[in-house]
Amino acid sequence: MKTHLLLALCLPLVAAGAAADNKPHPVGYDDTPLIPGTTWKVHDIARPAPPVVTPAVRPGGAPSDAIILFDGTSTAQFYAKKKDVPGKHPSPWKIENGELLVDGGDCWTHLEFASCQLHLEWKSEPHTKGNSQKKGNGGVFFMDRYESQILDCDNNPTYADGMAGSVYGQTPPMVNAVRKAGEWQSYDIVFTAPKLKDGKVVEPARITTFVNGVCVQNNTVIMGPTLHKKATSWNGTFPEKASLRFQDHKNEPPVRLRNIWVRPLP
Repeated sequence: MKTHLLLALCLPLVAAGAAADNKPHPVGYDDTPLIPGTTWKVHDIARPAPPVVTPAVRPGGAPSDAIILFDGTSTAQFYAKKKDVPGKHPSPWKIENGELLVDGGDCWTHLEFASCQLHLEWKSEPHTKGNSQKKGNGGVFFMDRYESQILDCDNNPTYADGMAGSVYGQTPPMVNAVRKAGEWQSYDIVFTAPKLKDGKVVEPARITTFVNGVCVQNNTVIMGPTLHKKATSWNGTFPEKASLRFQDHKNEPPVRLRNIWVRPLP
């Protein structure tokens, strides 16, 4: 009898709870305080929703808003330079089995970028000649100036600020996360361009880098353009945006690249 009475008492409460759950929940508010430093209120109903971006089906694939730089079929997004011959020239890099052979000099993107998200995959051969910086060496230069290093660091000692995932000549990776030579390595990099006033840097560039899914740079401050065996600085003037540059470091056999895409960021 007591059990039946408790059920009878609880049923109205359950029904009320179910009715409350079925009521439309507010999608925003217009009576909340302003978020400091913005023109928007907390949970502002009038604040525009971000655009929809469809992620790739496979990890590492390009999302729907990415610019495809290399999909295994064409080098049309890249150009080369020739000594004493001004202008842009077709990329000399060959495609083999859908892979880009980094051989024939550096290449630049026709498109220019500032802050961006970059994905690329690279591979060095196990029988690459040389050691240290002469083994599976390459790199990607953001804005044609700031290098994220590519290097075979599998059982290949070298200086710390020249290892894979380093800001070359400046900041070593937090860990060595490379796979064995001959296996594909993945880079996912968020580059934040320097803030400028009249061409002068008022806030330095920063970089966050994942090597094979492992964070090796976490919002790292870039100290200036990449230099070899020299200290750098932010002296001088700098552009608002510039090409990405992919380095040919004259490996034998050459480093290979695939699946390169980029997303410009605000």
